[in-house]
Amino acid sequence: MHLAKVIGDVIATRKDENLVGLKLLLIQPLTPAREPAGRALVAVDAVGAGVGEEVFFVRGKEAGFPFYPVEAPVDAGIVGIVDHWHRG
Repeated sequence: MHLAKVIGDVIATRKDENLVGLKLLLIQPLTPAREPAGRALVAVDAVGAGVGEEVFFVRGKEAGFPFYPVEAPVDAGIVGIVDHWHRG
């Protein structure tokens, strides 16, 4: 599981039929110090996140699990919205 900030929406008029109805968001991975870490990527939203929120995301085959039994062709998925986090 990784942390990221939602930095934008992605609109796709043509996409795989298993993605119809799913929201795509542009996310920027973050370090524990809330600094950008690497390149931004597109993730499918499973929790109703919005631009400006910090989120948890997963990569790989697990990214499609929230949409079972549909086999969504995704490799990054938002699985949680961060309410608060503190680094000790």
